Amino acid sequence: MRWDTPLQELPWVGPQRTRQLTRFGLLTLGDLVSHFPKRWEDRNRFDRFPQTESDTPVCVMGMVQSAAVQRRGRARSFELRLVEEQSHALAGQITVRWFNLYWIEKVVATGMRLVVYGKPKRRGRQIVLEQPEFEVLEDDSSASLHLQRIVPIHRATEGLSTRVLRGVIWETLQRLESVALPNLIPSTLDPMARLEALRQIHFPDSFEDLSRARKHLVLNEFFGMQLSIALRRAEQQAQPGLCHAKTSRLVEQLHSSLPFSLTGAQLRTIEEIRSDMASGRPMNRLLHGDVGSGKTLVALSTMLLAVEAGFQAALMAPTQILAEQHYLQFKRLCAPLGIRVGLRTGNRKEESGPLPLFDHDRWQQAVVSGSADRPAATPSSEQPDIIVGTHALLYGKGNLDRLGLAVIDEQHKFGVLQRATLRAQGVCPDMLVMTATPIPRTLTMSLYGDLDVSTLDELPKGRGKIVTVARDSSKLPEAAKFLREHLEAGRQAYIVYPLIDASDKLEAKAAASEFERWQGLLAPMPCALLHGRIPPEEKDAIMEQFRQGTTKALIATTVIEVGIDVPNANLMLIENAERFGLAQLHQLRGRVGRGVHKSYCVLLTGAKEQEAMEKLQILERTSNGFDIAEADWDLRGPGDLLGTAQSGLPPLRIGSLVRDAELMMQARGAAFVIIEQDPKLEEPRHQIFRTLLQTIPTENLSQVS
Repeated sequence: MRWDTPLQELPWVGPQRTRQLTRFGLLTLGDLVSHFPKRWEDRNRFDRFPQTESDTPVCVMGMVQSAAVQRRGRARSFELRLVEEQSHALAGQITVRWFNLYWIEKVVATGMRLVVYGKPKRRGRQIVLEQPEFEVLEDDSSASLHLQRIVPIHRATEGLSTRVLRGVIWETLQRLESVALPNLIPSTLDPMARLEALRQIHFPDSFEDLSRARKHLVLNEFFGMQLSIALRRAEQQAQPGLCHAKTSRLVEQLHSSLPFSLTGAQLRTIEEIRSDMASGRPMNRLLHGDVGSGKTLVALSTMLLAVEAGFQAALMAPTQILAEQHYLQFKRLCAPLGIRVGLRTGNRKEESGPLPLFDHDRWQQAVVSGSADRPAATPSSEQPDIIVGTHALLYGKGNLDRLGLAVIDEQHKFGVLQRATLRAQGVCPDMLVMTATPIPRTLTMSLYGDLDVSTLDELPKGRGKIVTVARDSSKLPEAAKFLREHLEAGRQAYIVYPLIDASDKLEAKAAASEFERWQGLLAPMPCALLHGRIPPEEKDAIMEQFRQGTTKALIATTVIEVGIDVPNANLMLIENAERFGLAQLHQLRGRVGRGVHKSYCVLLTGAKEQEAMEKLQILERTSNGFDIAEADWDLRGPGDLLGTAQSGLPPLRIGSLVRDAELMMQARGAAFVIIEQDPKLEEPRHQIFRTLLQTIPTENLSQVS
């Protein structure tokens, strides 16, 4: 038997079970034994029947004393009375209830023994287990598999019960031979045998054995992931590249023209990137930092390095608003340097011609005579040195044939293929990807493991302080009065909603339907509405009026989440704040506090759950984006944190990027040592690791392809 043996070739599974397992997504022997339990029940002893409500689930066993369908108005439920098997004066009993699960009526009847798992809730005078997981205990020869032991609870589906799955997996593990399952990780990483780990993860002899087995299998999963990342990194470093940075005169001129000094973190990061660009090896670097840490200035500085070396640089942003803002900022800063900046979006194409301070003919003559650093293939005056755009950069003639540096802003908003398409427009261009969402270290090691990472962990001096408060939505009138006072004093405000239009399915306010209300509350202050469905030309006009101060309040959706920089705007009010993740709220909050004025962010929530207010209070306590990212990671998980569709997260079977950070670091260290010794895994002792790599979905293990 091999790991990839189809289930239909396993005689003890049978045709009917094979069809059921296939529908469930289990196709091979490896799929089956890697279908790890979601939890384990100690059926050597059961919990006592609960007498009070609790948030802690209980696992009880008893006999069904009565069972019947109950109807209360339109509501329909199936209820049973479960009593302890040992009948005595103090015997426990509890009501168990399921709603709209009609199939349960067909499998549960009076006199059966059940194991039930759920949270006890008080309903009137009763303690009830609602919608619990359950298992019917039958008197058969395999009873020892389901009782008097630590029992695995696997994810199941209708027609394929946990009990059936348990039996099939047990039988499969008994027939496996250790020869067929060699260890796939170095013994120095963990000495446990792989087959023993698989047996103990499904049917542990003790919780200590379960912990040991889980550690081995998590390391197995993480080691494969990190080995793939290390291989890809080695391949990238072996590829031919070009030197895209020579001198730094333009960067020095830019920095000396600024009315402020760069932070130590910015200077350190620029030097890290300059070293990469000058090395002659392809650069793959991630730049991440907190909101307002100065990533845009770092990006422009590195783009000037490429321009001075004779190449073009491009920056791709996810939205037209952000692209145009970068364009205007770059154009203003680059004009004194004689550098052309172009813009390309889906609706606008604006490429500046030669600037008065930049004599192209003279520079071309200098190139020909060998007295300048620009290459002989100097472009015509029609081509920009720096081009900023949206996805439009990927299509049509982008004039990027000399692309030396590609910068991706808010990189998680783009797919891997989109980034690769931009890179393919040049000859071996360097790649810098940026994100304003601080990334937890474990996620960086897995999602961006083949990249070099630069971190901006220092904020510029002189930023205004942001005071954040979380309040119940009933405080809206007081919040509106507070906003009005500041607008009358000359400031500006953002008012943010999770939806564009009101929805019957979601209990949340919407920007379009609340706009008129705010016009009344803030009259005669001019207000404007901004969201993703407004035509681009109209968006431009709205943003320009807000930048100039003509508009005092911008009622918007999350279209303003990144890149909007209006120093006079010092107020932000976010309604239904509980509907946003912490990292997104922190991003939104970063739109204020960009000037010298003290700024305020008011988070309003109508949620009644205590957890919602506790989540928002994290933002009250800290403005450190890295701390907030860790908290958001713990609350929502990495897929939600980054956006599942573009996150590139590997589909982990058993490991957790949150709880297993230390194991990830161990696996990474072991993998990179092996690839450093044997970059192509050609040595006989490393051939076994090629087997492991075949099980890893490598297409998910890099954000830059």
